[in-house]
Amino acid sequence: MLAEDHTIVREGLRALLDVRDDIEVVAEVADGRAAVEAAAQHKPDVIVMDLGMPELNGVDATRQIRKDHPQTQVLILSMHSGEEYVRPAIRAGASGYLLKGSGLSDLVSAIQAVARGDAFFSPAIAKIVLFESRRTDRPSKDPAPGDALTNREREILQLVAEGKSSPEIAKQLQLSVKTVEGHRGRIMAKLDVHHVAGLVRHAIRIGLVSADS
Repeated sequence: MLAEDHTIVREGLRALLDVRDDIEVVAEVADGRAAVEAAAQHKPDVIVMDLGMPELNGVDATRQIRKDHPQTQVLILSMHSGEEYVRPAIRAGASGYLLKGSGLSDLVSAIQAVARGDAFFSPAIAKIVLFESRRTDRPSKDPAPGDALTNREREILQLVAEGKSSPEIAKQLQLSVKTVEGHRGRIMAKLDVHHVAGLVRHAIRIGLVSADS
């Protein structure tokens, strides 16, 4: 399954993979929430997941999918190689991380590897992965930004950063406005910010949204 919000990229990936006899694309989605729903419907072996998607980012979509469907492997395909993007994706359960700009042969090899249950990482990502695997054996003195937030709070923070109002968020998540406002207040308290601009900056810093969005 392909989860990518840029139509031209998603269609290009499908065109490249459709010519192969050993890979079948069973679904395409353009946002993280649709990825979670499609994973439940199609139960793909592998999801090629972009990180910077609307509605629900790739990290939190990966976390939900891996929790509900552990047999489905997730391969992150992203333009970002920074630790603030790679580390959360690994923690969420991604089995591979491939940088956009890699060749078709690398993409196919990555899909095949994670489908077998192996890991696949671009060379530029390997050092971060090694460090992450080592740090899980001991308590961190410097937790990653955003670790204090619950999954629901991360979800609401992303929607706030995307410009949605509390009533819009409440309708989308099927919550009351009062509940959304409560989450929003706790997010501000945890992050020690006092205005929407601060929330947006933090969402960008931890990779929930892109600065270009």
